[in-house]
Amino acid sequence: MNLASGWPLWLRSVLAAGLGIGAACGLAPLGYWFATLLALTLIAPLYLVCETPRRAAIVGWAFATGYFAHALSWIVEPFLVDAERHAWMAPFALIFMAGGLALFWALAFGIAKRIGGSVSAQAALLAVALSLAEFGRGYLLTGFPWAGIAQIWVDTPVAQLLSLIGPYGLGALTLLVALLAGAVLFSDRSPRALAMAAIVVVGSVALTFSYARTRPPVELSTHVVRLIQPNAPQHQKWDPDYAPLFFARQLEFTVAEPRPDLIVWPETSVPAWLGSAQPYLSAIVDAAQGTPVFLGIQRAEGQRIYNSMIYLNADGQQQGLYDKHHLAPFGEYVPFGNLMARFGIYGMAATTGNGFSAGTGAALIPAGSLGKALPLICYEAVFTQDVLAAPGRADFLLQITNDAWFGTWSGPYQHLAQAQMRAIEQGLPMMRSANTGVTAMIDPLGRMTAFLPLGQAGYIDAELPHPHRPTIYSRIGDGPVFFLLLILFALLWHHTRHRRD
Repeated sequence: MNLASGWPLWLRSVLAAGLGIGAACGLAPLGYWFATLLALTLIAPLYLVCETPRRAAIVGWAFATGYFAHALSWIVEPFLVDAERHAWMAPFALIFMAGGLALFWALAFGIAKRIGGSVSAQAALLAVALSLAEFGRGYLLTGFPWAGIAQIWVDTPVAQLLSLIGPYGLGALTLLVALLAGAVLFSDRSPRALAMAAIVVVGSVALTFSYARTRPPVELSTHVVRLIQPNAPQHQKWDPDYAPLFFARQLEFTVAEPRPDLIVWPETSVPAWLGSAQPYLSAIVDAAQGTPVFLGIQRAEGQRIYNSMIYLNADGQQQGLYDKHHLAPFGEYVPFGNLMARFGIYGMAATTGNGFSAGTGAALIPAGSLGKALPLICYEAVFTQDVLAAPGRADFLLQITNDAWFGTWSGPYQHLAQAQMRAIEQGLPMMRSANTGVTAMIDPLGRMTAFLPLGQAGYIDAELPHPHRPTIYSRIGDGPVFFLLLILFALLWHHTRHRRD
């Protein structure tokens, strides 16, 4: 018998919100993956006792709002950098972001309850519906897959399944295991339900550890990469009194001996627009002493402005240019920006009406003897589709970012975890240079081989790991998992209707 069956809806919703807050404890920096599994297990009986789809949707919305409010609490930090202009938006941003994203999960709860069926069928339906909702959250309206369920597994052997089924597949497997376990433990202990749950749980554990053991070892190349972290707080980054100090700090790190094979500066690390940055670029070339450099810089082209990355070769010539193409809404651009500007609403990273313009898309930049780089600027490393869209196979991933916007608590660590996931998914090493941290060299298994802690100025010289062969996920992408979920949803729906008939 389900103990929650006699509880009023408001109490179930409050408990669901609390469980959602607990579920987010599995994300970085806490990494309590068992808390996420426990919360997902306990939400199952609260869902199962809902008498109508509407009540199920309310419970699901409460659970998801608690989850996203905790997971995305860092989102208030960017609004406090220029508090006079933006602080008033902070509570609205968190409330509307958490509540808005929760609508995807609420819809999944309501649809699964509408279809109904046996206890185990309802749990399986909910897992599949939530997984499809996560696809919607990651792809629709530019997408925002931050805080996906699969992120709880970073730094565990389970994360290696990312190279096989990707983040949406791993998230779906996690949901299926936890929700079925909750349904069986608290609502249906029939032999058939117990057998089904045991098969799913034991099969998933066996798959995880057997597959993790097949992952190839990581070998290091002879190439040494210097990753620079100037630690420029966002409120001082563009201040005329401080910007020269941060630039000089990066030059100091660049000129240090012994000489590496490549140097990487973080996002927007040059305090000038590309068209007028020649004195700065000359200083960088002199400090690099013949070593190629990747660096972040802003540039203008007519009335358009871009958040860009350039590659300076060993001769100091600009040989590569990449413009960020997946922009952060309300950060780098504002929808209907010129209209919004009349009301004093601007993107936080740009003061012109429409903000930054998007580049043409994913690209590869040749980096001499190190091979080809797939550049990712900040937010782009969150999206599997941006990496999968590369026009060819890279030899390494290269992320430059300015995580000073994300504060010092959860945001930078969650961003780092997603970068580790992209490395596992592709079987590629990742160089990651972050303004305030965490700067790291990440191997194809998602492990940091060297890193600089958050809030520390400095640099690391790290050997570049060799790439692995293309993973299964890098070849097939998200499509097969999406269509498999659609098929499972249709089969469960058909099974439920057949039993009713």
